[in-house]
Amino acid sequence: MATSFTDYLAQVKTKIREVSVHELAEMHKAQAAGFTLVDVREPDEHDNGVIAGAKLVPRGFLEMRIEALQPDRAAPIALYCAGGNRSALAAANLQALGYEHVVSVAGGIGAWSRAGYPLDHPKRLTREQSARYARQTILSQIGEAGQTKLLNAKVLIVGAGGLGSPTALYLAAAGVGTLGIVDNDKADKSNLQRQILHDETTVGTPKVESARQRLSRLNSDVEIRTYDTRLDASNVMDIFKDYDVIVDGTDNFPTRYLINDACVFLGKPNVHGSIFHFDGQVTVFNHAGGPCYRCLYPEPPPPEMAPSCAEAGVIGAICGVIGSYQAVETLKVLLGFGDSLSGRILSVDLLHQHVRELKIRRDPTCLVCSEHPQITELIDYEQFCAVTM
Repeated sequence: MATSFTDYLAQVKTKIREVSVHELAEMHKAQAAGFTLVDVREPDEHDNGVIAGAKLVPRGFLEMRIEALQPDRAAPIALYCAGGNRSALAAANLQALGYEHVVSVAGGIGAWSRAGYPLDHPKRLTREQSARYARQTILSQIGEAGQTKLLNAKVLIVGAGGLGSPTALYLAAAGVGTLGIVDNDKADKSNLQRQILHDETTVGTPKVESARQRLSRLNSDVEIRTYDTRLDASNVMDIFKDYDVIVDGTDNFPTRYLINDACVFLGKPNVHGSIFHFDGQVTVFNHAGGPCYRCLYPEPPPPEMAPSCAEAGVIGAICGVIGSYQAVETLKVLLGFGDSLSGRILSVDLLHQHVRELKIRRDPTCLVCSEHPQITELIDYEQFCAVTM
């Protein structure tokens, strides 16, 4: 028999659990394991505020995205809308999908606001940005809130060469709002085989300037900060201090140890990549309680064990693979989704297409990141590597 919407909604509400805004406040404060708060309103409704920590998933997309947002059907989920009707209907649908602990907030965000609870007012994407980043924001792990976070993020890339080039291009394309580039070299014709930030028109130009031109053409949303200088103990702390993540695209040990120690002292994640012939490795140091570079390499290996690209040779596309991995790891660190490579090294043999994962742990006696470090300030890294090697 036909029924009115009012009667249908009343029937739905008898089959779900509704909570008051005061109960929601307690749930929000307790933050039970796996608790997920979802705002099912439309994007234009967010202008008047959202509840802090809410995932923004429009009602029409909720069933399609919920498994990526919260795969555990036993986890607690709270849904809210403007007045409590759309969230009630959504709760019924999630129950039909097997979610066991779904609640709808009675009165919605209107009741929350009237009760005096605080609202966040997140920065909204412009129409142009919404179109540009649509293929990212449709992902439940990112959404508009995540894209806004990327636009406010700052990432420093050390080295505008084979690894730094693809990393910078993909981070700029993703909309990371501020990219810093450190390099004191000039683009050379022999670089073009792998350093895709540069081209024939910029040969002889400082790499940072060539990078700035290329990245600015790719995405005008991104602020490009350039450092045409050799990174050393006298400037590294000042350059690093304002960035959220440091990407190591270098190929020499003094700079790698310098980057590591500065990241440990400043508490910055270090997204590290390296290549050799057809092999590449990527990991994340100094993040989420994981090890630092010195935990893995207390001392640099002999020179013959780690020649540079100029000495050993490299296929340019391998730089693209590892640099792309670095870009993905950087985005994961910035947005806090997925499992980062902290405590793990991804080792790729592209000649035979073998991929291995190696576990690494913090060294309790590490000279820099242990509870009782012996190195507490920057040292002479050229001398350290020369003496050790």
